[in-house]
Amino acid sequence: MKTTELRAKDVAGLQSEVKALQKAHFGLRMQKATQQLNNTATLRQARRDIARAKTILVEKQAAVSSAK
Repeated sequence: MKTTELRAKDVAGLQSEVKALQKAHFGLRMQKATQQLNNTATLRQARRDIARAKTILVEKQAAVSSAK
Protein backbone atom coordinates (compact mmCIF):
# COMPACT_ATOMS: atom_id res chain seq x y z
CA MET A 1 0.00 0.00 0.00
CA LYS A 2 1.46 3.32 -1.04
CA THR A 3 1.27 6.40 1.12
CA THR A 4 -0.26 8.41 -1.72
CA GLU A 5 -3.20 6.00 -1.79
CA LEU A 6 -3.63 6.27 1.96
CA ARG A 7 -3.38 10.06 2.03
CA ALA A 8 -6.17 10.27 -0.55
CA LYS A 9 -8.61 8.62 1.88
CA ASP A 10 -10.59 10.35 4.59
CA VAL A 11 -10.50 9.43 8.29
CA ALA A 12 -13.34 6.90 8.03
CA GLY A 13 -11.71 5.28 5.01
CA LEU A 14 -8.41 5.01 6.83
CA GLN A 15 -10.06 3.42 9.86
CA SER A 16 -11.70 0.78 7.67
CA GLU A 17 -8.38 0.23 5.88
CA VAL A 18 -6.59 -0.33 9.22
CA LYS A 19 -9.23 -2.88 10.23
CA ALA A 20 -8.90 -4.69 6.91
CA LEU A 21 -5.11 -4.76 7.18
CA GLN A 22 -5.30 -6.09 10.74
CA LYS A 23 -7.69 -8.82 9.64
CA ALA A 24 -5.32 -9.78 6.81
CA HIS A 25 -2.38 -9.82 9.24
CA PHE A 26 -4.31 -12.11 11.57
CA GLY A 27 -4.96 -14.48 8.66
CA LEU A 28 -1.27 -14.51 7.80
CA ARG A 29 -0.37 -15.26 11.43
CA MET A 30 -2.77 -18.21 11.44
CA GLN A 31 -1.28 -19.50 8.20
CA LYS A 32 2.18 -19.30 9.73
CA ALA A 33 1.04 -21.13 12.85
CA THR A 34 -0.41 -23.98 10.77
CA GLN A 35 2.68 -24.17 8.52
CA GLN A 36 0.72 -23.00 5.45
CA LEU A 37 2.53 -19.69 4.87
CA ASN A 38 5.17 -19.97 2.16
CA ASN A 39 6.45 -16.40 2.12
CA THR A 40 7.02 -15.18 5.67
CA ALA A 41 8.09 -11.76 4.41
CA THR A 42 4.42 -10.96 3.89
CA LEU A 43 4.03 -10.79 7.69
CA ARG A 44 6.60 -8.02 7.90
CA GLN A 45 5.03 -6.17 4.99
CA ALA A 46 1.57 -6.43 6.58
CA ARG A 47 2.87 -5.03 9.89
CA ARG A 48 4.49 -2.12 8.10
CA ASP A 49 1.34 -1.42 6.06
CA ILE A 50 -0.67 -1.28 9.29
CA ALA A 51 1.86 1.09 10.87
CA ARG A 52 1.86 3.30 7.77
CA ALA A 53 -1.94 3.50 7.74
CA LYS A 54 -2.12 4.23 11.47
CA THR A 55 0.49 6.98 11.16
CA ILE A 56 -1.43 8.74 8.41
CA LEU A 57 -4.68 8.26 10.35
CA VAL A 58 -3.20 9.98 13.41
CA GLU A 59 -1.86 12.81 11.25
CA LYS A 60 -5.30 13.38 9.71
CA GLN A 61 -7.05 13.21 13.08
CA ALA A 62 -4.60 15.75 14.52
CA ALA A 63 -5.19 18.07 11.56
CA VAL A 64 -8.95 17.84 12.04
CA SER A 65 -8.77 18.46 15.79
CA SER A 66 -6.37 21.40 15.44
CA ALA A 67 -8.64 23.00 12.83
CA LYS A 68 -11.46 23.23 15.37
